[in-house]
Amino acid sequence: MIAFVSGPVAALAPTTAVIEVGGIGMAVQCSPGTLAGLRIGQQAKLATSLVVREDSLTLYGFADDDERQVFELLQTASGVGPRLAQAMLAVHAPDTLRIAVATGDEKALTAVPGIGKKGAQKLLLELKDRLGEPVGVAVGRQGIGAAVAASWSDQLHAALIGLGYATREADDAVALVTPQAEAAVAAGDQPPVPRLLRAALQSLNRTR
Repeated sequence: MIAFVSGPVAALAPTTAVIEVGGIGMAVQCSPGTLAGLRIGQQAKLATSLVVREDSLTLYGFADDDERQVFELLQTASGVGPRLAQAMLAVHAPDTLRIAVATGDEKALTAVPGIGKKGAQKLLLELKDRLGEPVGVAVGRQGIGAAVAASWSDQLHAALIGLGYATREADDAVALVTPQAEAAVAAGDQPPVPRLLRAALQSLNRTR
């Protein structure tokens, strides 16, 4: 088990960071939130989880041990693989997921791409006694939604800067996808940061 990787950031992509460890570049799958905190050339330390498949070895990276632990616990639920677990953490922080499960908040889970109403109901039942209590400051459900809605643009902007785009390019890309985010908030959902990041990158690629 590779518990963490530490070293300078050699490269960043929309879903991957390359960390140089002892002269070897380790490709680590990360959520947009984790990537947003990384900068090429700067030191980084990521908690990791190695997923072994018959035809592949994939290293997933996280900002801290708590996020890595939740990632692994989510996969104990039937039908949840590493990609869906990472998607859940891309949309919700660990404590947000804990609160959603504890309060039976289907809407929070269906905000994750790939999870429908029936899937959310099943996950709420299976994860009820697995994720544990929130480890941070407890907040109300309204507070959670407001915080996520307010921070999506900062997350997206930081992720684009981390990928090497200029501040003005990042500003323009965030402005371009803002209607999508506002539509999600108006519908009572949380802005889908991974989807917004993909849309922003597509717009930037078209203008280059």
